Amino acid sequence: PDLAGAFKIGYVRLIQFNEPTANELEKALDDLQKQGMQALVLDLRNNPGGLLNSAVDVCAQFLPPSTTVVSTQGRAASQQSDYTTSSTSKQRPRFPMTVLVNEGSASGAEIVAGALKDLNRAILVGETTFGKGSVQNVMQLPDGSALRITTAKYYTPSKQVINAQGVTPNIRVPISAEQERALFSARSSENLKPEEEKILIKTKDTQMMRAIDALKGVMIYAQETAPKADSAKK
Repeated sequence: PDLAGAFKIGYVRLIQFNEPTANELEKALDDLQKQGMQALVLDLRNNPGGLLNSAVDVCAQFLPPSTTVVSTQGRAASQQSDYTTSSTSKQRPRFPMTVLVNEGSASGAEIVAGALKDLNRAILVGETTFGKGSVQNVMQLPDGSALRITTAKYYTPSKQVINAQGVTPNIRVPISAEQERALFSARSSENLKPEEEKILIKTKDTQMMRAIDALKGVMIYAQETAPKADSAKK
């Protein structure tokens, strides 16, 4: 509460994309919504990616069913595919959302960040992502060695290539490598108390604070522009 003022802002950090990730995220979001969550910070910083289907299923927690979140394009027609959220994915309230990214966010993390940004579902905060978005095949050679060939590349919904370009944030908040290492080292401490973590975020995590400020701005604007009930007697 002391980080977000009067607003209830949830926080979820995904460290990778594996088989249980989407289900664990669903349970966490259900719990946060029961606690009255009004907005969310999704932290994908230093997430190296993982399984493609897991990244797509994570997107399904925030986007409508049957929404294309990433596509592949290559020279051959067989390399052109669209990956969409499930037609039966669970619909959630469209709460305001920010996604934290940095140069350590790669592959699946970039797919999620790029989709949520392009589809205007979330505000990206932080630094440009790593830029790992290629489909590669391995060809065995007669002498026993192997050749790895890039056959296609991943594209965000607005057809922006991820590979070597990365996904750029809406709000750029750079921090030095030294600051980042110190921050994540401190936050990973098992003995860190909740109040100590809040102080750490306030004093060291400028990216998190900027994400919270962005969400507060969105919610304040929504309050001020919401239709006022006409209580006058007719």
